[in-house]
This record gives sequence, structure tokens and C-alpha cells, in this order.
Amino acid sequence: VLPYSIRVLFESSIRNCDGFLVKETDAMNILDWKTKQNNVEVPFCPARVVLQDFTGIPAMVDFAAMREAVRNAGGDPVKVNPACPTDLTVDHSLQIDFSKCAIQNTPNPGGGESQKPTAKLSPLKIQPRKLPCRGQTGCKGPCSAGDSSRNSGQFSAQIENTPILCPFHLQPVPEPETVLKNQEMEFGRNRERLQFFKWSSKVFKNISIIPPETGMAHQVNLEYLSRVVFEVKDFLYPDSVVGTDSHTTMVNGLGILGWGVGGIETEAVMLGMPVTLTLPEVVGCELTGTASPLATSIDIVLSITKHLRQADVAGKFVEFFGSGVSQLSVADRTTIANMCPEYGAILSFFPVDNVTLKHLKHTGFDKAKLEVMEAYLKAVKLFRNYESSSREPEYSQIVQISLSSIIPYVSGPKRSQDRVAVNNMKSDFQACLNEKTGVKGFQIAVEKQNDIVPVQYEGNEYKLSHGCIVIAAVISCTNNCNPSVMLAAGLLAKKAVEAGLVVKPYIRTSLSPGSGMVTHYLSSSGVLPYLSKLGFEVVGYGCSTCVGNTAPLPEAIRNAIKQGDIIACGVLSGTKNFEGRLCDCVRANYLASPPLVVAYAIAGTVRIDFETEPLGTGFNGKSIYLRDIWPTRKELHTVEEECVISSMFKELKEKMEKGNKRWNSLEAPESALFPWDLKSTYIRCPSFFDKLAKEPVSPQAIENAHVLLYLGDSVTTDHISPAGSIARSSAAAKYLTNKGLTPREFNSYGARRGNDAVMTRGTFANIKLLNKFIGKPAPKTIHFPSGQTLDVFEAAELYQKEGIPVIILAGKKYGLGSSRDWAAKGPFLLGVKAVLAESYEKVHKSQLIGIGIAPLQFLPGENPNTLGLTGREQFSILFPPELSPGMTLDIKTSTGKVFSVIALFENDVEITLYKYGGSLNFVAQRFL
Repeated sequence: VLPYSIRVLFESSIRNCDGFLVKETDAMNILDWKTKQNNVEVPFCPARVVLQDFTGIPAMVDFAAMREAVRNAGGDPVKVNPACPTDLTVDHSLQIDFSKCAIQNTPNPGGGESQKPTAKLSPLKIQPRKLPCRGQTGCKGPCSAGDSSRNSGQFSAQIENTPILCPFHLQPVPEPETVLKNQEMEFGRNRERLQFFKWSSKVFKNISIIPPETGMAHQVNLEYLSRVVFEVKDFLYPDSVVGTDSHTTMVNGLGILGWGVGGIETEAVMLGMPVTLTLPEVVGCELTGTASPLATSIDIVLSITKHLRQADVAGKFVEFFGSGVSQLSVADRTTIANMCPEYGAILSFFPVDNVTLKHLKHTGFDKAKLEVMEAYLKAVKLFRNYESSSREPEYSQIVQISLSSIIPYVSGPKRSQDRVAVNNMKSDFQACLNEKTGVKGFQIAVEKQNDIVPVQYEGNEYKLSHGCIVIAAVISCTNNCNPSVMLAAGLLAKKAVEAGLVVKPYIRTSLSPGSGMVTHYLSSSGVLPYLSKLGFEVVGYGCSTCVGNTAPLPEAIRNAIKQGDIIACGVLSGTKNFEGRLCDCVRANYLASPPLVVAYAIAGTVRIDFETEPLGTGFNGKSIYLRDIWPTRKELHTVEEECVISSMFKELKEKMEKGNKRWNSLEAPESALFPWDLKSTYIRCPSFFDKLAKEPVSPQAIENAHVLLYLGDSVTTDHISPAGSIARSSAAAKYLTNKGLTPREFNSYGARRGNDAVMTRGTFANIKLLNKFIGKPAPKTIHFPSGQTLDVFEAAELYQKEGIPVIILAGKKYGLGSSRDWAAKGPFLLGVKAVLAESYEKVHKSQLIGIGIAPLQFLPGENPNTLGLTGREQFSILFPPELSPGMTLDIKTSTGKVFSVIALFENDVEITLYKYGGSLNFVAQRFL
């Protein structure tokens, strides 16, 4: 009996079988999955593609450049359009320029003189107070119980994502000032690239653009784009998707097969080519038992992540079954499925069942469509019925996890896979201070571990010490889209405020909802003002803190941290916590559930034992412990039932379809070819199609190549690909300065992904890059012909001017982390011809081939050290006229050493792509 995920692959192969891209033998191989797993390559044609703007803009720029190249080669540029339905969500351009604002001065909703309520104000029954509002223009001073203006309707909501209610007057108020200011800045600094997106939406067929201020790609994909079952001209087939983000896997919680691939592969899919993958093993993950009342979905996620990482599911499908699955809501399932990249699986699949159907009904799916969907899925055996005694699918292996054993955890301080039980947090951080510098250690001398640095901030003195928290961000994307954890944060904030607890003002707090729906239920449940009171004010809709787009820390705090060499901490409810990701002076970053983020912000330090030490002192000098304010599951369930209702989903969908005023009024050209502006620093025609080949060519030898970088193990795409802010001393900054821009106008690498000149200069520009030629973290390398130590780009530029090819030496797991096309495009434009590593992240290896870089691997047991390589040699690599999958090549160095490596081409398709110079050129030549 085939696993459900393999059944989706099988259905797709039959429906798309054309004898060329998808052959009958492919379908038969999938049907014979049990014996063919790991042994054959199979194509998969997804039903749709999802892009976010950071990865979407280079894809659309490539399409625009492809139109240009096809026109120049005598073809019809209008024919260049996505063949596969594509949705692009503009969600990564938001930066937090403003936070907290006047809301920090909100009167205490839990204090003051009580008045008798005259009506049910909210599910939390907030009592009206004779107190002024937070100064918003929509509320006019204090009001008392029974005020006739409460229902007068005189105050109009100006927010476009969702109406926010004043908790004291129950009247709609304008969007928080910070949201409006941040959105104004977003449109101002990104106007040029937004106009490019608007042009794309007009001229390219089969693509839709979800404008800014709508929500994050993952959330929009779940709430708006997902169909579960496609219906096209009365023809039904399963929904499936690939996306340019590793967290595309979230939709597997809805029973939609999907995963993240590189931007290069995605562009090929957009043009009608299938994704090729090795027919995977499918690990059955059996969930049993019931989780502890104190454990959130984040705890479940981190626990399952640990189990599956230990089970070695890398490169495999995971499919969940067992009694524990039926106890998980769809939100819980999408939370679990989202973390696939963290334990290395291609995807984690939850087949559609009765829980899924109830969720879809709850979120406003048409009843008739649901009936058709259920009938179809049952007819093709894609519906899972846990009440039936039908035979379970056969799996490659089974992993059993008891939910009963799960307790609250956080993750960090440097890697998301390093879990720490909350009750061990204090001792674990102490151990990190003691340990040598590494994946967890900071190596702080014993006599300095209790150092205290006084700092003046806003007229008061505070004391910073190791473990102090300076960034606390509640983010409701990816693993925190689950309403229960966001409401838990709000309820905890409510109880904390009512108890008299506060957050120190120097802590950079923020609340970034994944969509207007999150703000809506936080508002309608009455918890939003309590979050705001603690500094967790809504800052906007889009990726911000977790991708490094956070406002700088106050200068006094930064100086104090640096002066005392303090190990300051960031706590956020995201999914990534690479060292230095949040801020270069915040060395310890922890992932935690939203309620724990709020709890740690109140405590102000990670060096706390929640069981025995109070969070702080409340009213009347009373010590308040975490257990005093932690919401119960019953409270959460009640609020969730009353606040997360189908009308919210319906309203959000309507707002998505209408767009917003800023986007709707944005002007853009309508010409078939994009009018490139040579002065633009955002959009530039790339050089990928300069050598557009109509026929494949034999691989060319790489002769006398120098090593551009000599890297170690676990080099991530964060280290390779440009991301976050543009450092003022970087090569990209020099380029922008020469273009007449000031540092204030630099924006971020993500915003400038449509400019290959900026992105190439930002490749390998991460401050944490450890190049063995340099011996310390720095985006530098040695140009060996001259002996100069230069920025990586400057050295690569010199090599290219001298006509010298370059390669990269690396250790294990090269290209770890999120899939990013610029992690391959950047090295290609730097002149890198090959990467020689001990092992690769599979997605990144495919991207290297897709751009025309040869991925080579040392033989088992060999590496530069065992071979006596210093990286200062020159390397010559000869390719035979005909390549074959997995063949061995010889490399000769300038010192006379000869050794063998494996060319990691897994199939004939990858070899063909490499011969054409990458997938973009392969696809483009089809239009000629």
C-alpha cells in the first residue's frame, strides 16, 4: 500500500505523462515505490508555484531578461510567460523603522477605578475605565459606562488589513502609528521594485502578485492560495506546490504536497518543466499520547524536530499517522510541517482527514466544494480515515513519538536544533559561558561571568549583564501561525499587566503578525492593548526581525554591550537563529514560543529559573511567578473558539483580492519588454543570457584555478547569499556610494535582489564567514597572484580581469539552510567554476548545477587535510567529452599532486542542464 504522499506523486505522473518530460516508465517506477525508492529519479509537475519577493524579484527579473534575450535572438518575447500558475507575495520588504511610539504610554488596562460593565465588551470582559485612550485620533478622551457614542459609528476604521477596536471604548481606531509609518517607509524605499512587480503583474500571463501590507507568503499560502483540490474546467486533481522558500512545507499540514526548491529550479517549473527528485524513502512518524497542558505547539515542533533529526530523515519524505495525529489541529499540523528544513526532510505530510475538512469549513470554504472535495479524495484514496480499520500504508521505516513526553523548550543560543528545556535554561546558559567558543560556547572567563555594566537610558539607570535580553520579537509567521500560541502570548501579557509587571524600555520589542487575521483575533479577543502596554506593538505585516530587518539598538545599550563584552540575548518566536542574524552585538539568540518570548522580555534575562524565581515584582511589592500568569488550555480554547472564526478568513480574502490604496494607485509601464533604467540601483538586466546556447556544449576544462575561499563545515546559505542590511564598509556599499546614494538609502540586500551588481558584491559578505586563509570571521580573502588581502568581491574581480578561474574548497554540509538562488548565482557571477566539498545540502547542490557550477565531492574519508592541500595551490580539472551520473574525475594541482573526486551529477537531466550552462539557458533556448 503506497504512502499517501507517494500517491500524489503517482497521480501527477499519470496526469502529466507526455512521453517526453514525464514518461510511462516514471509512473511505473513510482507505482513500484517499495523496491525503487532511492534508486530512480522521477519527475514531478506541481499544480502551482509560490514566490516571495526576496526570491521572486530575481525570478521576475530573469523572466524580463529572458524576454530581452529571446527578442535579440530573433524569437517572440511575448511567448515568455509562466506556464505553471504562479503567485508572488510581496512580504519581505518591510523593515522596522519605527516601534513602540506613543503606545508605550498606554494607561494600564488592568488598573484604575473599576466601573460597572453595561455590556459584554469582549471574550476577556475588559472593564471600561474613566481613562483616556492611547492618544489615537479615533478615540476622543475618556468615556464612562453607557456612553451613547459607543455605537454611534462616528469613528471610521482607517486600517486596511483589519479593524482594530479600542479596548476602552470598543470603537474602531486608526491603524497604530508605527504600522502606518513603517508601511509609508516600505513603499517609499521600495517604490522602484514595487513598480517592477506591478509591471510584471500586467504583462506576464498566469501570474498574480499579492501586494505589500497583506501578509507573509507562508500565511497567505495557507489562508488564501491553497485549494487542497484543484478544479479546472470540471477536472479535479490534487493541489500541490513548490516555492522559493524552504518553509513552503507548511501546506503539507493541509494535505497539500509541497516543498521549497531553489529559485533556479522554480523558474524552470514556472516555464513548464518538472521538478526532478530521487524517488524518496518515506518515514512513517507515529504520534501517540497527549501533550502536557504547559506544552505549546512550538514545544511539540521542537521535540519532533529533535526526534526526526536523530532518525536521519534528511532527503526523505515524512508522513504522520497514529492516534496522536487526530488530536492535532490543522494549525498544529502546519506548525510541525513547517520545520522540515530544520530536520532535513524534503517534506512532512499530513493526509487530508475529517480534521482538515472541519478546518476548511471553519475558514469559509464553500459547502458544495467541500462535498466534491471529500468525494474526490475518497475516490482516489487520498483521504485518511482514522476511525476505519483499513490497512496502514507501508513505510521505509517507522519513528514513534509520544506526545506525553513533551515539555516546554527553547532553542539556541546559536542553532535552531540545539534545544534547551525551559527548566534547564539558567544552568545551560551558564554552561555556554564556560564552554569554549563553538556551536554553543562563548568562553567567558569565570571572573567576568558576573560582570555588571551600568547604563543610562531615558533618564534611568539600568544594569546589563551576561544573559540580558535586548531584543524580544513575537512573530506569527511559519511555526507561529497557530492561533493558540499567539493568543497564549496575549493572555499572558494581559495577566502580566494586571499583575503590575513591566518590560524594561531599552528592550527592542515588536509584534509582527503574519497577516491581518492575526491582528484581528488578537484585537477581537481584547489582548492587543496588553501586548502593546508591554511594548509588543504591531509594527507591520511582513518579514522583519527574523531576516535581520530590525531597528538598531539604542546607542547607549550597544556601547554598554561592547564596553563590557556582554553576551546579550535576543529571544524571538521565529525559526532561524544563526549567530549575528538579529544584530552584530547580540551574540546569543533563542527561539521560543510567543508566550515565552513575552515572559523572558518581562524577566529581562535568560538567567532565570521560572520554577523558583519570580518574573518580577507586581503591585504592592508582590513577587509574580510564571505559573501565576500562564494561561490554561481551557482559557485558550474558549478565546480561540470565540475569536478565530470563519468571518475573519472571509474578510481577509476579500481584502487580499481588493489590494490596498498604495498598491492600487502605483503606476507602472505596460510594454512587453521592461524599459531598463541604466541608472537604477534596484533593477538591472543580468548577464545570465549573454551566452545563450541553442545546443549543448561539452564541459570545458577548468585549468590552473585559484581557490577563492577555503571554508570549513556547515557553511550556510546565510554565509553565502546576501541578506539583511548592507554594511557601510562592504563592497556593495562602495558601489551604491559611487552611484550617489547615502547609507540611509542603501536599503537591504533583499530589497536589491533585482540588481546583480549589488548582489554579487554582497556574496560571501557575511561578517561571520570564516575563511581559513584569513583565520578569523570576516568577509575577506587573499588574492594569491598579488598577495593582497581583499574583500571577496574585489579579489574575484581581479581574478576575472586576469582571466584566472576560481573554485571554492569547503567541508561538510556546504550550502546548509534556506534555499536561496543567489547562493548559487552570486558565486557564478564571481567567476566560480566549481565547488569542492566533503558533502552538500541537496537543494543547494541542485542550484549550483542549475546555474552552471560543477559540484565536486571528495572521496569518502578524504578532505583537504588528509590530502595535504593548503588551498594555495592552483587546481586543474579535466572533464571527459561525455559525462555520466556520479562519475569520478581527476584533479591535478600545481604542486604535482593528483587526486580523484566525484562529480555530483545524479542524472542525465542535471548533466544536460550543466552542458547548457544552467537551467535558465536550457529553458530560454526552447523559445528560439
